[in-house]
Amino acid sequence: MFTLFIRRLFICSIFVSAPIMAEPVKKILIIASNLHDMGDSEKHDARNNLWEVAPPYHVFVSHGFEVDFVSPKGGNVPFMMDPLGISSYTIKYEGFLDKANHSFMPNDIDHSQYWGVYIGGGYGPLFDVANNQAIQTLIASIYQAGGIVGGGGHGAGAFANVKLTNGEFLVKGKRIAGFPNETEQAKSWAKQGTLLPFLVENQLNKNGALAQNKQTLKDKTEVVIDQRIVSTMFLPSAALVAKEMILLKEQLAAMP
Repeated sequence: MFTLFIRRLFICSIFVSAPIMAEPVKKILIIASNLHDMGDSEKHDARNNLWEVAPPYHVFVSHGFEVDFVSPKGGNVPFMMDPLGISSYTIKYEGFLDKANHSFMPNDIDHSQYWGVYIGGGYGPLFDVANNQAIQTLIASIYQAGGIVGGGGHGAGAFANVKLTNGEFLVKGKRIAGFPNETEQAKSWAKQGTLLPFLVENQLNKNGALAQNKQTLKDKTEVVIDQRIVSTMFLPSAALVAKEMILLKEQLAAMP
């Protein structure tokens, strides 16, 4: 009898001490462009804006999330802007370029592994992300599974064309901040916007969004949150978008 008791106690101790297998923490997906320039004779730059991608990457990594990159062609994604401040830090210590230089192709991605998707600016995403059906489907799948979509600057243009399974645009009826027409048409960076396939603000409004601009936002660096889309107009707030995405994730997780 005593031997049987000891055996049962031993078996119970195995179950008590055995580690509980928790579900793996979902990752964050950053979408980037493979484009180098806009194809004009003056070689206007169309690469991803480092300052709108590296700071959010740092925020995600520093909060314990694994980050993957995906691009239309996979492999290297080129950046413009010099690595300064937090961009330099995340390149040197957090493996930013290791990830960015080995981006996945869309078909390599299982959307169920990601709690959110972020797209930074630079003109590139308007050319090869906004019209890439596989990536557009990825964004829709992550959002419809309860995920969060974030964008900075021209990044909003990259998800402006995303359609949900009900046939409606992701952005329909939502306040979305993206690079505004007023600034685009005043700058020579893309010849006052004439080199672009579309203007971000126009495309957002065309697809039913309530596009935000300098007239609707008192603070041009404001981060706009509407349902599960987090966006901002300009690069200084890119890191704030990432932080607000994380806070929103925590709020949603705490809901009954």
